[in-house]
Amino acid sequence: MTKGDVELSDDLLYGARAIGAAVGKTERQAFHMLEKGQLPGFKMGAIWTARRSRLRQSIIDRETAAYRVA
Repeated sequence: MTKGDVELSDDLLYGARAIGAAVGKTERQAFHMLEKGQLPGFKMGAIWTARRSRLRQSIIDRETAAYRVA
């Protein structure tokens, strides 16, 4: 493992509440965004799961795209 690697268990967020908290949204807002594909996530059984690193990169990508348009 290199210095930049993150343990999988440290990178995963379980549930819309935890995902929402990571991106500054309520549980309901996060659930809606996950359902619509506006946040990167996947289901493990019935529980929404996301990687912190993917959420962070998704936000960076959207921000970069917004600056290109402006």
